[in-house]
Amino acid sequence: MLKTRSLRPMSSEIHDSPDSSRWSRFSEAVFNRRILACVFTGLASGMPLYLLIQLVPAWLRDSGVSLTEIGLFSLVGLPYTWKFLWAPMMDRWRLPLGLRRGWMLLTQIGLIAAIALLGMIDPVSQTSLVALMAFIVAVFSASQDVAIDAYRRELLRDEELGLGNSVHVQAYRISSLVPGSLSLILADLLPWREVFWITAAFMLIGVGLSVVVREPVHAEVRDTGLRAAVIAPFSDYLKRRGVRPLILALVFMVLYKLGDNMATALATPFYLDLGFSKTEIGLVAKHAALWPSIFGGLVGGLIMIRLGINRSLWLFGVVQLLSILGFAVLANTGPVLWLLASVIAFEYLGVGLGTAAFTAYIARESSRTFAATQFALFTALAALPRTLANSTTGVLVDSLGWVSFFLLCAVLAIPGMLLLLWVAPWSGSPTTADDARPPTTEGE
Repeated sequence: MLKTRSLRPMSSEIHDSPDSSRWSRFSEAVFNRRILACVFTGLASGMPLYLLIQLVPAWLRDSGVSLTEIGLFSLVGLPYTWKFLWAPMMDRWRLPLGLRRGWMLLTQIGLIAAIALLGMIDPVSQTSLVALMAFIVAVFSASQDVAIDAYRRELLRDEELGLGNSVHVQAYRISSLVPGSLSLILADLLPWREVFWITAAFMLIGVGLSVVVREPVHAEVRDTGLRAAVIAPFSDYLKRRGVRPLILALVFMVLYKLGDNMATALATPFYLDLGFSKTEIGLVAKHAALWPSIFGGLVGGLIMIRLGINRSLWLFGVVQLLSILGFAVLANTGPVLWLLASVIAFEYLGVGLGTAAFTAYIARESSRTFAATQFALFTALAALPRTLANSTTGVLVDSLGWVSFFLLCAVLAIPGMLLLLWVAPWSGSPTTADDARPPTTEGE
């Protein structure tokens, strides 16, 4: 009996210790259904984009289309930069399955049909039709992103934004295994038409997500008119931040990933030009890119719990900038398989870290009340360099060569880092987009 009494205070002391309390908060932030849902939002959201930036360029190059034309194909991604124009509609018009789930399901069904039809077109004699169908895929994909990003913003608590968005981004990258690895390997065995049908079938993952998950609780919006739907999200941000911080934040969103996006824009044609086979690219290059980026993103999410978003943007941005230089080394060396794997692994470690912090920053800047519109605007700006600047990459490579091109990409990554002095100072305390509002919880 004495022994039992002596143990009880010790047990209580252990349970109530600061270390135990910190571990409890940490485990709650990591292991829950909200974080698990982010895995499936990433898988559904990433696959269409990787089809456009990895599989379609490989298909065109394999069919004999020039690098300049392939580079111009980046312009079909313009819907990713325009999506904020129709995002207010998706913030207000509720479909039968729900405001978020309804739009997710509708766009996913459209993606399955558009991707399957894309592979039935001859890329050489019907290049314009290929561009049109790829544009339609981009419209459905960008619209799906609007719905999924809004769903995730409403689902996650503020303290989960770093890790939840990191998990989303890494699942997003895992989805590249389908168009960037499996589909390329199948292209050595099957006709391209069948490859696109198989790729389209993987969007059923998104359909399953939309059917199974619950609709989150939405913040109440009193004025449902069209004018309010368009103006209110922007006036809301101006009230919270002000004009100058808004301008700096928007410019930062354009520039932070500029060099990184350009460096990887023509990755698959670059590997083919170096002399690697499609199977080597599918088995080695894609996996060397995928797993380090996943590791970097997940570790980045955990680091952000400790350091915060601001400091993570600084640290991860430096790694991202330096890793771009590895492509210049590879271009100068030639088709050495182990070097290919090493350079890509380091590059995508930086990509994973940088993207995790950048996506968390965007989520922090968005409010729950206007999640679809504000998140769409911010991610559209982030996609702007991928669409416009990347359309010039083919011309730049033809005129500069691969080595000089990658050095230029590293230089273009510097301005975004400098803007961190104002938008995310190292010593600054991060604020959430809803710091003036009571938190909204999701319905589970």
